[in-house]
Amino acid sequence: MKKLLIATQNPGKFREYKIILKDLAIEVVSLKDLNIKDKVKEDGKTYEENAIKKANFYSKLRGLPALGDDGGLEIDFLDGEPGIKSRRWPGHEATDEELIATILKKMKGVPFLQKGAQLLVVIALAFPKDSKVYVFEGVLRGFIAEKPIAQRYRGYPFRSIFYLPGKKKVFA
Repeated sequence: MKKLLIATQNPGKFREYKIILKDLAIEVVSLKDLNIKDKVKEDGKTYEENAIKKANFYSKLRGLPALGDDGGLEIDFLDGEPGIKSRRWPGHEATDEELIATILKKMKGVPFLQKGAQLLVVIALAFPKDSKVYVFEGVLRGFIAEKPIAQRYRGYPFRSIFYLPGKKKVFA
């Protein structure tokens, strides 16, 4: 069976990809499964640069197709922040709790209709013997809730405060 390496250190993200890809005739493997400890510095100026960097690095490292992604939360009222630096927005590598608290503090008192936001993700798929990288982008529009509404999933802090009006619930 062919293998696909998911280029993430985030166990929640790996679990999600494994569920999404379960019906394909491939074995989905993690960095942990292959005992890969090397990390890619996410210093790109765009989500796409970071996603491609991760996919290429791990694909070449292990000689396997690799899927890398990068994304973030962009809040309209905050001119697109936290954006590409979502995890480091408070000035350091923040915990899920710190990120939620920072957003809720900055959005306190803002009228609901001015709390528009989007979750954006870019996925890159790289093959070890191919210089072409396949890139896909997804955007989900919603609003920032007043407080966390649902159970939080480790590694996905924004989902418990990202409200989807069409679904009448948060993304989590």
